Amino acid sequence: MGLRPSRAMRSIERPYTRMSKSMPRKSYVVGVPFPKTHQFEMGTKSDDFDTVLYGVARDAVQVRDPAIEAARIVTHKFLESKLGATNYFMKILVYPHQVIREKPIATGAGADRYSQGMARAFGKPATTAVQTAKGKRLLEVRINKNNLEIGKLAVKKFGLKISTPVRIKIMK
Repeated sequence: MGLRPSRAMRSIERPYTRMSKSMPRKSYVVGVPFPKTHQFEMGTKSDDFDTVLYGVARDAVQVRDPAIEAARIVTHKFLESKLGATNYFMKILVYPHQVIREKPIATGAGADRYSQGMARAFGKPATTAVQTAKGKRLLEVRINKNNLEIGKLAVKKFGLKISTPVRIKIMK
């Protein structure tokens, strides 16, 4: 079955997150897929950069994990191609804890015979998402002041990949 559109899962619902590796008997959510995003910090961490840019969410929405990974890849490649590997530091500030369930819908000839309809409609864990509040920081980019325009463009590219408009906040 294909991936459902993100607009179907954009609204914030009640958290469904309790899964534990150290205490599995206290896990209420089982069968959660691993997040696609494995790397949250990119670039050079040790250098002292004088400008910090933040990507701030304008709306309270749910952002799915594949969207965060796509935004990370685009932003990282752009910064690395324009500034090189040592002239920036980028960090994804959110982690996809929210578990999204999907009830597979039977389609095709004869689907009405074995379809359950809305009975047993709880669904199975399909993916994870980030629940963002209005004004929450999603991305941090540290650069030098002379590369400010490139940093702004990188945060803008990040914002185009996720389901909420992103405001750029600059700290000196």
